[in-house]
Amino acid sequence: MKTAYLDAFSGLSGDMIVGAILDCGVEFAGLERAIGAVPLSGYRLSTRRKVVSGISALKFDVEVTEPQPERHFGEIRAMINSSALADSVKRRAIAIFEVLAEAEAKIHNTTPDHVHFHEVGAVDSIIDIVGTAWGLEQLGVNDVIVSALPMGSGFVRSQHGIIPVPAPATAELLAGFPVRLGDGTGEMVTPTGAAVVRALARPAELPLTFEAEKIGYGAGTRDSSDRPNVLRLLLGREGHAFESDQMIELSANIDDLNPQIYDHVMERLFAAGARDVTLTPTIMKKGRPALTLGVLAEAARREDIAAVIFAETSTIGLRFHPVARLKLHRESREVETRWGKIRVKFSGANGHSPTTISPEYDDCRRAAAQHDVALRDVIDAARDAARSIVASHVQQK
Repeated sequence: MKTAYLDAFSGLSGDMIVGAILDCGVEFAGLERAIGAVPLSGYRLSTRRKVVSGISALKFDVEVTEPQPERHFGEIRAMINSSALADSVKRRAIAIFEVLAEAEAKIHNTTPDHVHFHEVGAVDSIIDIVGTAWGLEQLGVNDVIVSALPMGSGFVRSQHGIIPVPAPATAELLAGFPVRLGDGTGEMVTPTGAAVVRALARPAELPLTFEAEKIGYGAGTRDSSDRPNVLRLLLGREGHAFESDQMIELSANIDDLNPQIYDHVMERLFAAGARDVTLTPTIMKKGRPALTLGVLAEAARREDIAAVIFAETSTIGLRFHPVARLKLHRESREVETRWGKIRVKFSGANGHSPTTISPEYDDCRRAAAQHDVALRDVIDAARDAARSIVASHVQQK
C-alpha cells in the first residue's frame, strides 16, 4: 500500500501528473497499450526530457492528429467501460470524470449526463485522465495526498468566452482543499488536474512526515518566471500510523417528525454527500422525547446537506462545527470466490497489515441469491480469499 504525494508548488495539470508518474518508473510502452485499449483515434503520444531550472523533468505530450467531437459525460463513461482496462482503472477514471461533470453541471445549470465537455472532453484530456488512473495502479498507489495549490491570477479564453482564473470548474472542484488565491500568474491548476485531486486525493497535513521511495518530476508546457513549472511526485509512505482529515458535523434536535420519514431523509443525505448519518434518542426541554439528527460531511457539502435537512424535516435551525478525525487507512479490492468476484474492505494502520477485513454485504447478498447458497458461506469465502491476499503480501515483504 503506497501513497503518492503531489507536491504542487507550480500547480498541476493532467499532462504534468502523467509525466511525473512516468518519471517514477512506469513504462511508456505500457501506457501506450493501456490508452490503446480505449476506443479513441486521432492522436500520437510521446515523451521528452525537459530541464527546468536545472531540474530534469519528463514532458508527456499528446499530439492531436484529427478533429475531435465534443463529448458528453455519458459518452466518455461508456467509452471507458467498453475498454479492456482493468475494472479498478475504469473506476478511477470514471470517478475523475464524474466529479468534473458534477462541477460543470452546477456551473451551467444542467445535469451531469448532459454536460458538454469542451477542453476536458478532448482526446488529450481523456488520455491524461485514463493515463493517470492506469499509472497510479501500476505504481501500487492506493492513497493520494496533495499540497496546498497555487491558483494563479488573470483571465483565460475558453469555449464559453473569457473566464477568470481559477476557472469556475477548477474553483468548484477544489472547494474544501487548501488553496492560495492569487499565487502565480495565469492558470496554475487546470480543470483536469483539479478533477484528479477532487476524485482521488486528500489534503496533506504539514509538516508531513514522509518516507519517499521514488521521486518523479512532470513538466508543464509553459515556462514561468517565478518558479520551475514542474510537478514533483513523491511515492512512498506517510510516517504516521493513522490517517486524518477535517470534516464538519451538522446536527438538529427533532421532536415532531413522523419516524417513517427518517429512512428517506438518511437516503437523501447520503446522496447529497454525507459521510455518516446518525439518529440519537434525547430528551428536550419540558421532558419531551426527541431524536438528534447528526451528519458528518466535507465542509464543501454544508449547504447541500442543510438544504436536505430543512426540506425533509421539521427543524428550523441547525448547529454545525468543524471536527478532526483520525482513521485507519482503508482500501477496497475485489477477491475471487467460487461464486464470483466480491469487493472487500481492508483497513489498518499505515505500513501495517490490515486489522479488519470486511466483505461488502451487498456483493455477498447478491452472490448468495444468484447461486442459492447461504449468505454466511459467501461472506466466509470472501474473507478467506482476502486473508490469502494479505498473507501473500506479507511473504513478498
